[in-house]
Amino acid sequence: MYSEVEAIRQRYARFKQLPEYLLYEPLNPYSYMTYEEKRRAFIRWIHWAGLAPVRDKRVLEIGCGFGDNLLQLISLGFQPENLIGNELLEERALRARYLLPKDSQVLLGDASTLKLEKNSFDVILQATVFTSILDDNFQQNLANHIWSLIKPNGGILWYDFIFNNPRNPDVRGVPIKRIYNLFPKGEIKVWRLTLAPPINRRITKIHPNLYYLLNMMPFLRTHALCWIKKS
Repeated sequence: MYSEVEAIRQRYARFKQLPEYLLYEPLNPYSYMTYEEKRRAFIRWIHWAGLAPVRDKRVLEIGCGFGDNLLQLISLGFQPENLIGNELLEERALRARYLLPKDSQVLLGDASTLKLEKNSFDVILQATVFTSILDDNFQQNLANHIWSLIKPNGGILWYDFIFNNPRNPDVRGVPIKRIYNLFPKGEIKVWRLTLAPPINRRITKIHPNLYYLLNMMPFLRTHALCWIKKS
């Protein structure tokens, strides 16, 4: 387990050196068009899953990065005191603590070893975490652990890409079938999101709204948003 955790740290360190890292700046149309699509998808998910009102829902995000997703949830009505972020990388955890309201917690460390109460969260969010884990056993152990933290009738909100990136050997797509294998007891609803990044990068330079036009074609979407319910 330790070796995979260290490998993940090294993968993120290499990613920071790539030119693609700058594409995730919030003012870049490649980034903000994806962000806005995901925000609308979160709203649809809340209504579809019957989670509203959300002010009393407890949420844990594993791999919370700088806290962007948690801030997005706050903007949708989730309360800061009910949100916990977890982040493996100290630099990101410190930034998340700075950006998030003081009532939110940020826990540093490996998500698969978090010592939190079982059956205590309404929602656990993972966004592009599992694609950074290349060890199948580690993936399964993490899936089992976060599943144990979910309340009955709660669930895991999953956002990740399903195809391999041939230009980046440090990540690996998680196909829909693999999600079902990771959570065999879950009731899984899948939505396809996110225009393929190579296309996104090109067309948003011409005009950001071209994102909407091409994203109308489901076969050009590379990510899955899943609600994995614990009955």
